[in-house]
Amino acid sequence: MKAFNYYQSTEIRFGLGRLKEVGEATARYGKKCLLVTVQAVPELEETFKRAKKYLQEAGVEVAHFDGVIPNPTVEVVSQGAKMAKEFGAQVVVGLGGGSSMDTAKAIAVAATHPGSCWDYLFFRPTQPTEKTLPVVAVTTTSGTGSQVTQVAVVTNQAERNKSALYNSILFPRVAIVDPELMLSMPPYITATTGFDAFTHAFESFINPGGSPYTDLLAYEALRIIIKYLPATVKDGSKIENRSQMAWADTLAGLSIANAGVTLPHGIAMAMSGLYPHIAHGQALAAVYPAIMNFSWKYAKEKFARISWLFDPKLKDSSPEEAASALVEHLEKFLKAIGLRKTLKELGVPKEELDLLAERSLVLPDYKSHPYIVNFGEVRQLLQEAYE
Repeated sequence: MKAFNYYQSTEIRFGLGRLKEVGEATARYGKKCLLVTVQAVPELEETFKRAKKYLQEAGVEVAHFDGVIPNPTVEVVSQGAKMAKEFGAQVVVGLGGGSSMDTAKAIAVAATHPGSCWDYLFFRPTQPTEKTLPVVAVTTTSGTGSQVTQVAVVTNQAERNKSALYNSILFPRVAIVDPELMLSMPPYITATTGFDAFTHAFESFINPGGSPYTDLLAYEALRIIIKYLPATVKDGSKIENRSQMAWADTLAGLSIANAGVTLPHGIAMAMSGLYPHIAHGQALAAVYPAIMNFSWKYAKEKFARISWLFDPKLKDSSPEEAASALVEHLEKFLKAIGLRKTLKELGVPKEELDLLAERSLVLPDYKSHPYIVNFGEVRQLLQEAYE
């Protein structure tokens, strides 16, 4: 068996009604908290009120930064960091989807270090220190896994670039995963975040840098998502479906925190930097069929095992037959959740496919794919995804 390491420092509190514990959990790390959220849309307004109530009842003074946007920018993080410093925040609570939790992590760095969060990206020589504020993450979606990862993704609008802070100091101290908070998610958000969780598990599973531990977590996440995501998109009111997806999202997050992602995420990150109107999960869905069709031959056994989840009868087939069948199964799955769209339909300019291909090879994700592509191969994959 291969040697491996596995690290996870986040205390996970999973289950119905766990939001009420946010005050007690946060008070352990400070009495002045910056609550980080999007603006109070009707679906989330009551959740925000309850969270503030629980925090205040625990003796925690709250300042509320509600400036989070999809694909959060350096400017947004800087605004939140300014509020945190002026308020004297001792702890940051990220409440919402991946954008809110990532913004909270980035604020925790920017509020305690010189410069902006962009100065502390994963490849910079200067990294976040122990001065970083502790973070409590409360997720309201089932997809990004940010509540259990050491990653904070941010966008630099001036550079049309999306990158990430990546440091173990960014693991949330506590993750509250309460499936009741996900009941109000609309179908499209359910689909895009749910497919993001699928890709986290899938890419961890096929990643040569994975381990028996991450394979175990990722495969269970895939099993759950394949079974429950289409039904949850169709009817999000069933708490059992929401609970299953919340658990799958957490498992997938635990997987990527140690195994990491591969080529599709490098492309989707580049797409979000260039075209921030495209949701991350939708960007992944647009390129996945072409990448799967290209990649299955380089990880036949892993692809075949995932095919078995879609069709157990494929266990009687050869690895080649089962692995190649995964391409068609994924196509049907994407159609079932309403995400089978081309790059053209998403508004990606055809004249920028070369630029997108170039940017797709900036992050190191592609180097963890079972086959390491070159520029020409990525360009061809994007051409296939375009039409």
